[in-house]
Amino acid sequence: MVKKIKTTVIGAAGRMGKEIISLIAASKNLELVGALESKDSAFLGKDACELAGNNSNAVTITDNVIDELLKSEAVIDFSSPDSTIFASEISAQGRLVHVIGTTGFSADQLELINLAARHATIIKSGNMSLGVNALLGLVERISGLLDDDWDAEINELHHKDKADSPSGTALALGEAIAKGRDQDLKKIKEQARDGINLKRKKGNIGFSSVRGGSIVGEHSVIFAGSGERIRLEHIAETRDIFAKGAIKAVQWGIGKSPGIYSMRDVLGI
Repeated sequence: MVKKIKTTVIGAAGRMGKEIISLIAASKNLELVGALESKDSAFLGKDACELAGNNSNAVTITDNVIDELLKSEAVIDFSSPDSTIFASEISAQGRLVHVIGTTGFSADQLELINLAARHATIIKSGNMSLGVNALLGLVERISGLLDDDWDAEINELHHKDKADSPSGTALALGEAIAKGRDQDLKKIKEQARDGINLKRKKGNIGFSSVRGGSIVGEHSVIFAGSGERIRLEHIAETRDIFAKGAIKAVQWGIGKSPGIYSMRDVLGI
């Protein structure tokens, strides 16, 4: 019999958390041993599997991060930046596989994740889907083929409850464009244009965001040249594509050395 990977889900009552728990419940390779939410969550004490629409497995949602992670081999984390930072410290102590789908980190928080990766195997991605990671590879390659006479714009659409902007995937696409051009995204990023005299600076990468309704996620990259355009797009129709990617990341991460990895590492793209 295959030994299942003992897994805790952080953000267990959220959209992604419930998708992930449903997949773990049906998995031959993973076992749900912990489910975490914030201390003020209305779902504390609820059965995690039943909340996700599955049969009970006696795992209740708690806010005790230390106890839940100490009995785990892996963590799947779609929560908040502060929650993820605290959990990454515990993951480092336990040398766990920590799959991070949380977005919206500050520069200081990213540095703390890098520190945790000295001892934990951290797989961090703003988007866990195969399609988006294939898009990242294409965008980087195309960007390297075009000169800076081609203006690059990234547009992303998400549901009305998404708190951060631009999305983690949009930023990853920006990083892919910048890498293809051998540039630093921080120096060429344009965001939230509003006003007059906003003439576009040559070589910059523009970002725009839409929030509304129940949109799962849409990302497009436009390379606009003189008299022609290239448009690349990914549309997420269901959240299970991200959940499936997170499950795959856990299985890939077991046995890997500590460090920071991405879904492109997991998928070999």
